[in-house]
Amino acid sequence: MDFSHSPRSQDMLARVRAFLDLHYYPYEADIFAEVEKGNRWQPLSLVENLKKKAKAEGLWNLFLPDSTDGAGLGNCDYAPLAEEMGRSPFASEIFNCSAPDTGNMEVLVRYGTQAQKDRWLKPLLAGDIRSGFAMTEPDVASSDARNIRASIERDGDSYVLNGRKWWTSGAGDPRCKILIFMGQSAPDHENPWKRQSMILVPMDTPGITINRMLPVFGYDDAPHGHADITFNNVRVPADNMILGEGRGFEIAQGRLGPGRIHHCMRLIGLTERALERMCIRLTGRTAFGKMISDHSVWDERIAQSRVMIDSARLLTMKAAYIMDKEGNKAAKKDIAMIKVAAPTMACQVIDWAIQAHGAAGVSDDYGLAYAYAQARTLRLADGPDEVHCRQIARLELKAVTGRI
Repeated sequence: MDFSHSPRSQDMLARVRAFLDLHYYPYEADIFAEVEKGNRWQPLSLVENLKKKAKAEGLWNLFLPDSTDGAGLGNCDYAPLAEEMGRSPFASEIFNCSAPDTGNMEVLVRYGTQAQKDRWLKPLLAGDIRSGFAMTEPDVASSDARNIRASIERDGDSYVLNGRKWWTSGAGDPRCKILIFMGQSAPDHENPWKRQSMILVPMDTPGITINRMLPVFGYDDAPHGHADITFNNVRVPADNMILGEGRGFEIAQGRLGPGRIHHCMRLIGLTERALERMCIRLTGRTAFGKMISDHSVWDERIAQSRVMIDSARLLTMKAAYIMDKEGNKAAKKDIAMIKVAAPTMACQVIDWAIQAHGAAGVSDDYGLAYAYAQARTLRLADGPDEVHCRQIARLELKAVTGRI
């Protein structure tokens, strides 16, 4: 099993790192400050200017595994780039590599009609618009997507949508022009995996109401945000159906596999930065007559942090390798494993980094509280730990005993 990165990946990584060092990190605090000025739900001028620079330098759509309007990198080659971009919340967007746009673009690349690609994929690839993904619902346990109750009903040459969705990431951004909506199109189908469909819903369609933006541990993630949305008799053309009625779960699995591993790649970068901050803090402060790093408990925590980060990285690379060589379906257990391991690892390491900073760690001055909120959220997003553990266990039981 070869995890080495191609010369092209190594070159792209060096370019991404140099770009961030030169153009992003010196102004990172200014970007966060811009969010706090005026209307929080507007695009950030500093980020928009950096996107133009990145696009001009060919550092754009790096996540796409095929070469059509993308970098043509596989999962193994994209992993170090995603990790580098994951070190800061706004970095991925600069290269048009942020969720949920990446997953939505992959859906359109894989399953969209030519008309759907022309209408929505092209402007997404160009960075002219953004998108959202409307799947989770507040009134059911959406960890089992068969519970989803929002309806998609055929009416002539249209579909009519009704229901309530929440945690629709990206819907707070005025650039969000299109949603991918999952709902029941055949609630009585004998096969429960054929009851759901996915359909494209323009944000300006009558009947869509954003009820509120949901905070995550007090952070609203403006101007991106996570919306609670009501769909009341929302009518969209029948041509907006993706792949066909009853194909929603098939699309979801094709979308969520890469999305989950991308989250883990970025999370490793975020945690690496937390460890760096921990080490700097521990060697820059004294307590009880010696540097904090000289107190033995911190030797243990630093060492464990390095072991945990590198273990998660290797597990991620294994999943990426299988995805590249055998396809996403073959890697389902490995994707589930890393989706459990990476957020758990990140929560622990970032928690130690917070502890090393004392009271400063829970402030916004060092970015650790926000980093912890992101890491903890990923124990729920794209499927909670319990669902992934269940899948891992069932696959393990089947491999050993032949039975589930």
